[in-house]
Amino acid sequence: MNDPQQKWTETIETQHSLFDLKLKEVWRYKDLVYMFVKRDFVSSFKQTILGPIWFFINPILTTIVYLVVFGKIANLPTDGAPPLLFYLAGVTLWNYFAGSLTSYTFTGNASIFGKVYFPRLVTPISIVISNLMRLAVQFLLFVIIWGYYLSKDEIHPNLWMLATPFLIALMAIFALGAGMLFSSLTTKYKDLGMLLGFGVSLFMYATPVIYPASALFGPFKKISYYNPLTGIFECFKYGWLGVGDFSPLMLGVSTIIIFILFTIGLVTFNKVEKTFMDTV
Repeated sequence: MNDPQQKWTETIETQHSLFDLKLKEVWRYKDLVYMFVKRDFVSSFKQTILGPIWFFINPILTTIVYLVVFGKIANLPTDGAPPLLFYLAGVTLWNYFAGSLTSYTFTGNASIFGKVYFPRLVTPISIVISNLMRLAVQFLLFVIIWGYYLSKDEIHPNLWMLATPFLIALMAIFALGAGMLFSSLTTKYKDLGMLLGFGVSLFMYATPVIYPASALFGPFKKISYYNPLTGIFECFKYGWLGVGDFSPLMLGVSTIIIFILFTIGLVTFNKVEKTFMDTV
């Protein structure tokens, strides 16, 4: 018979606010977050010949392909910035966003969820952090090449480059919110997982990754301003390269839309996590 005076050290409840981030609970499981981040990072180059060097090879090869296809063949403008640096800037940011968004959480960790309790928000947070480590490696490559062009006086950066941490934080919040939303929906609708990969590929062409926003015209230009990533990419290129069709208002619109999408993703995630083991 249980002692009526017994006090539990951990109480698991299903009733909580849909807007609750449960950050205190996540902080208590910070060691688990570290373990997931380490697992994701190590598994990226485990049993490979070149190991972490792939983090450099991927953006280099992608940039070269974009340089040939979009720079030489399609002859897309770069607003006067060196094409190699322009495409590398876009690839560096896009790899982080796409990598964070297309990594599923519920379905990929269903076996763990069924055996032990921990805050479900740990998994999407760990994915965003592990991709931040990849971003740091690729950003180092960008800075090295950026320094080369800066020494040749071919680019003219400005103080907006100091906004880089804020831009990365916005991308992380956007990827986290959208990732929570799609991973929640894929627990019930499995085919959305396949559509997500295809949709992200199309979304890249709706984002100024391989072209500047100034190259758009008419309704396409107006619509692009409602793309949450447009303000981020344009601000980054404007700050580091000194080119682009950027305005603070554009970044403000991106910030508002991102936080709205994050709220929607959080509410959906908190609602689905209570019953997702029944549908996953």
